[in-house]
Amino acid sequence: MTVESNRITEAVLPPDDLARTLALTMADAPGLQHIGLVGDTYTVLLSGKDTAGKFCLIDMHIPPGGGPGPHRHDFEETFILLEGEMAATFRGEKTTVKAGQTLHIPANAPHMFHNASDANVRLLCICAPAGQEEFFAAVGVPVATRTTAPPKPSPEAMEEFKKKAGELAPKYRTELLKEA
Repeated sequence: MTVESNRITEAVLPPDDLARTLALTMADAPGLQHIGLVGDTYTVLLSGKDTAGKFCLIDMHIPPGGGPGPHRHDFEETFILLEGEMAATFRGEKTTVKAGQTLHIPANAPHMFHNASDANVRLLCICAPAGQEEFFAAVGVPVATRTTAPPKPSPEAMEEFKKKAGELAPKYRTELLKEA
């Protein structure tokens, strides 16, 4: 319901889209995409195909020392910590985020997160709108399970990865930075 010039009008909802179906999954379900990236493993629980592009949901397994470098992107990102503790840097300020807490990063803000503890971190990441899962698939490597570590790249492979990520980042509305 909205108020227009002191007049109340009813909001009109579109009809149910019967072409869309219920999505039900678990992080260890067969057939899910597990992506090894920067030492972490990301499992796509819901892709943009599942949500009509509105958002994606990614289960992230981050071992000690893991986490992406500084970056920013033009979409909203929310992290819900399920296990562990991580250090998040947002616009240059560091914050410790613990299991049970939720962290939201506004679009375009420089940020990064890092597992500075000696235990694994598990979090759910929501990106809205969807698309980040496609970037991860384009630059990462497939791995077997939600907790399978990606292979350790050689120095040459790491340089190739950085080059590829840097070239593809703009296509996925992301900018890789030197500092968060």
